[in-house]
Amino acid sequence: MKVLPFNIPKPDSSALIYQVDKVRAFYDKLHQHEEIQISIIINGEGELMVGDSVHRYGMGDIYVIGSNIPHLFKSDLGIEGDSHMLTLFFSRDSFGRDFFELDELKDLRRLLNGLGGGIRLLTQKDIIKNRFEQLKKETKLGRFILFLDIMKLITESEKEVLTTFIHSKKYSEDQGARMSAVMQLALNEFHREISLEEVASVANMTTNAFCRFFKLRTNKTFVQLLTEIRLEHACKLLLKKRDLSIAEIADLSGFNNISNFNRKFRSYKKMKPSDYRKRF
Repeated sequence: MKVLPFNIPKPDSSALIYQVDKVRAFYDKLHQHEEIQISIIINGEGELMVGDSVHRYGMGDIYVIGSNIPHLFKSDLGIEGDSHMLTLFFSRDSFGRDFFELDELKDLRRLLNGLGGGIRLLTQKDIIKNRFEQLKKETKLGRFILFLDIMKLITESEKEVLTTFIHSKKYSEDQGARMSAVMQLALNEFHREISLEEVASVANMTTNAFCRFFKLRTNKTFVQLLTEIRLEHACKLLLKKRDLSIAEIADLSGFNNISNFNRKFRSYKKMKPSDYRKRF
């Protein structure tokens, strides 16, 4: 199993890496890499974990994930067709150390400086998707020109911040292995009770040491993260399984009683589960 850190395959001396993922499920192990990542979801849906936050992703979403930000895409396996994602990878130094310092690129420099953990685009998505689909048949020069066009479109788009907390240090391989094991447990077993003793054991740490370790690297407790994962799953069920009652969804999402679920949901989404179902 690969864990943090993760190296993006570079088949040649290309500064810009274009990658097509068309598989049953995306690579779902927590990982980080130096390269900034621009990804568009062509097909599929699931959970995106980035930094200290959990989000639902779906067809048409476009994400820009910052350098060395731990993240993973966990695909829902019940969808029709393969999970399909197109991605561009590049680093601040890919085109030379001073490339983004050019005065002509000050808007791109401002975007990269303010990128933080990552963003999701809210507008310009159809145009950017069109540019991504052109990349496959282009020469290296053509891809570079399209890359600049895509970056310009991103600067002009409305954006949503994915995470505001960024751990100041890169994970070591040992730390990455611990975090990856913890995240896999949370994502795969959220529907049942998970004690701190169990998750600390998975990380091969004492309970107190694990709590400090996790809080330092995510700025939240494991219970807070687990609750977010459960609530995102509940949101999916509210929209896709309309034959299920709110109580059934709460139970399937790992909440032991309906009142606790309603309280957490209102705090997280600023509305009742029934209103969320009606609105969306």
